[in-house]
Parts: sequence; C-alpha cells; structure tokens
Amino acid sequence: MSGIHLFVPNFRTKECLEEIRICLDKGWTGLGFKTLEMEKAWSEYTGLPHAHFLNSATAGLHLAVRLLKDADGWKDGDEVITSPLTFVSTNHAILYENLKPVFADVDEYLCLSPESVESRLSDRTRAVMFVGMGGNTGSLDRIAQLCRDKNIRLILDAAHMAGTRFEGKHVGAESDAAVFSFQAVKNLPSADSGMICFADQALDRAVRKWTWLGINKDTYTRTHDQSAYKWQYEVEHPGFKYHGNSIMAAMALVGLRYLDQDNARRREICQWYDEALSQHSGIERIPTAPNCESSRHLYQIAVDKRDEVMLAMNEKGVYPGVHYRTNCEYLVYRDYRVECPQATRYSDSLISLPLHLGLSKKDVSHVAKSLMNIVTLQRGLPA
Repeated sequence: MSGIHLFVPNFRTKECLEEIRICLDKGWTGLGFKTLEMEKAWSEYTGLPHAHFLNSATAGLHLAVRLLKDADGWKDGDEVITSPLTFVSTNHAILYENLKPVFADVDEYLCLSPESVESRLSDRTRAVMFVGMGGNTGSLDRIAQLCRDKNIRLILDAAHMAGTRFEGKHVGAESDAAVFSFQAVKNLPSADSGMICFADQALDRAVRKWTWLGINKDTYTRTHDQSAYKWQYEVEHPGFKYHGNSIMAAMALVGLRYLDQDNARRREICQWYDEALSQHSGIERIPTAPNCESSRHLYQIAVDKRDEVMLAMNEKGVYPGVHYRTNCEYLVYRDYRVECPQATRYSDSLISLPLHLGLSKKDVSHVAKSLMNIVTLQRGLPA
C-alpha cells in the first residue's frame, strides 16, 4: 500500500531466519531454549534481576495483577489506580481479577498525574498501574515515591518502553512488576511476545508456574533432567498457557542487538518533527519528561478538530493513528467513569504521526508540511 504509514515493522530478516533455523534444527520451538536466552539477555540489558518471557504483554499485565493480589491478600473489589488513556489491555488486567479500576487524570506527558493519583487514594487502594505512554517516563519517579510512602504496589505498563532510560538507568527497577511488549510494531519486534520482570524472586519463581498451567517443571527442564523420573511433575494450582516460545524469542534476540541503535534513530526522526513543527501555534507537541531518554515508540501531537485533520492527512497520502481513546468512553468501563478532563481533552485531540525506521527526512518533511497546511487552513488562515 502506498503512502506514509504510522507503523512499518522492521525485521532483520536474514538474522531472524538464522536464529529461527537453530530452533528448527534443534527441534525445539516451544518454551525453553531461546526463551531462556532471551530472559538472560534482557536481564543483562536492563539490569533488572528477573525476567520471564511471555506470549504477550497483555498476559504479563494480567499476571502482575494476579500474583500481587495473591501475595498481598487483596480482596475482590479492592482498587487499582490507573490511566484512562491507554490500550484496553492495561485496564482489562484489573477487571480479570475482580478488582476496581480507579481512573486518575494524566499530565502534559500523557502519563498519570501525581496530584490526580494522590486525590484518588482510598483505604482500598492496593496498587497504581503506571503507563509509560510512547516510551515517556512522565512523573514515574514521583509516583514511585508516592507508592513507597503509602505502602502500595506499583505496576509499570512498559509496553512502549523497551530501551527507555531515566537518569541513565533502564526503567523497571522502581516498580514491583514491569511488563514489556515485543509485539510486531513495537521497538523490539517479534510477531507477538512480552516480558514480565518482578522485583521479588519468589514472584518470579511463581510466575513461571502460572504461565505453564500451574505445572512445577516445564518440558524443556524435564528433557534435560538426567534422573529416571524426569517425566514426573506436579500441578500445584490452576494456571494459564501464557508462556512464550523459542521462535518469538529468537526474533526478539535479534531485535535486542539493535535496540539502542534503532531507538537513537527514532529520536532523530522525532527531532526532525520537532524542528519542523515547533513554530506552529495550532499544533501542541507532547514533551518528553526531563532526564528521560525515551524509546520514542510514538510521536504525538494534539490539534483541534482531530478527526477532520486525520481525514485530510489521509487524502495527502499520510496515515497517522490515535493513541488512545480514553477507556472511560467504552461500555465495559461505564461503571467506573470519573472526571478526567485532561485525558478527555487529549482523547479528542491526539494524533500519533508516522514513526518507524523506514522514514526519511523527506518523508518527515512531507508529513509535517501536510499537517501544518491542514491545521492552518482549518483555522481560517492563509496557508
């Protein structure tokens, strides 16, 4: 399809096929082998002590809520403060465990506002779910401190944050659980997979059973067991089939080799957008938080009459996206709706401009000029 699109996945095809071929030649494509390599590589890259490879970040968010609920003895109906401006996976994870999502407003970074979070605290608050929108840390440091002060858990939805650093350190260590996405259009792409990183070693051990149906010994481990009874295992509790596989891990291992290089390129593209759009008063650029080296999964702006602008850009061969519609507008969350004026404003005005490794400076110039001309004409000014 012609035109300039929001996302175009970038795979190092030859290297991916070489890694996948190793799995096929070995005859091992499932849990274990490359998944273990990816876990080790991710821990070394991020500095996080524990990492478990999953079939999706959605599974990771569910497991983060489930295991923290079990560990701390939360009751059905207890509350998790969360963002309304996110993909629905974030908040579905809360509903899966019969907990109550309490929506707080966002700040200028499109991340949770510390002031709004504090105003939503109650005696039933058990956790905060922080979403690093587009790779931005926002006020994560302040919210992490608030959680420590109030003795509540912090879950980091880091689906956009592969490679994001704050004050030189990779994000994740400030949370009780951090969940990353390696879905096809993310900065570190496989076809679909993710990673959950618990701070607590006991939870890391537990999650490995929960992702494999409650079984206490996975097939790869049993295969390498030298005992006569290696076929035996125990099923300690019900679980899910959420584990990742070696084909996805093989692709992710290739992506990890290039993650910092690719994120640097994305930041360069974002700088081109900044330079082109900085003088237009009708286009609000979403800033990056101080001391944040963002993965720049998204380049987001806000404009009036967003839907009209989107259609006009399509006519010029530019196909942006929207991240996101406030979850408060969906029927499934109608019982949890509260006033979040900033999130509502952005829900009606945000546009994510094309951002992928295939963009040239000429492409960015075309997108920026098209956007500026459309917004200028929309405001009744000469183009």
